[in-house]
Amino acid sequence: MRLRNLSVLILVIASLFVGGCSKYQKLLKSQDYELWYTEALSYYEQEDYTRASTLLSQLVNIYRGTDRAEELNYVYANCLYGMNNDLSAGHYYREFVKNFPASDKAEECLYMSAITYYNMSPKPRLDQTPTEQAIQEFQLFINMYPNSPRVEEATRLMDELRDKLVYKSYLNAKLYYDLGDYMGNNYMSAVIAAENSLKEFPDTKYREELSFLILESKYIQAVKSVEEKKEERVRETIDEYYTFINEFPESQYKRRAERILNDSEDMLTGYKKEEV
Repeated sequence: MRLRNLSVLILVIASLFVGGCSKYQKLLKSQDYELWYTEALSYYEQEDYTRASTLLSQLVNIYRGTDRAEELNYVYANCLYGMNNDLSAGHYYREFVKNFPASDKAEECLYMSAITYYNMSPKPRLDQTPTEQAIQEFQLFINMYPNSPRVEEATRLMDELRDKLVYKSYLNAKLYYDLGDYMGNNYMSAVIAAENSLKEFPDTKYREELSFLILESKYIQAVKSVEEKKEERVRETIDEYYTFINEFPESQYKRRAERILNDSEDMLTGYKKEEV
């Protein structure tokens, strides 16, 4: 009896599905754009974004320049976002702001444009173009709507994205450090990369890691230098130690930094003895 009831239920569901598909296919073939409009909004309300977007993709062109254009473009962008199509959704959100700047939905669409870039922001080791675009878009939103309740969240997400860029630059600097002497002096490149990162993002949470990377890279570079450059670079390392320890007196790298200082001072003492 249970199996029979289950079979009946499956048949009912299947018939409803087939009937729904049949109805939708007839709708597509009808070319009744008024009906399309009504059904597209109905599918949208039901969160059936796939069917809604299929209709809306044509309706936005059919009703371009009419009183319905604003609503259709807004709903279409939301459908694409609901389908996790951030690339296309972002495009239509930006087009909405461009074409309907006075709309009461322009603020939301500009914010959502930034969100789509945020969603596309990749892992730190990959190309960060979407991350940079997201930061620009959030900044534009804040500039245009400084009193929006979304500003606090936009600021928080911008900080998160900036940290990702800094971490990316830290990984780049660390890569140079790890390469060492392979095909040239990569320690100098590590220093330059880390210093540029600190200049661009002085308040980063990776400041301590970047600062120690600079110190350690300068120390190794000094140790490996040719004799005519070694003393100068040892002195630079000692100066870098004091810069680091003054800013991070309780650093997690304190012991390693002190070993660098001791080794550097021993090398400097050796040069002074040679002079005598």
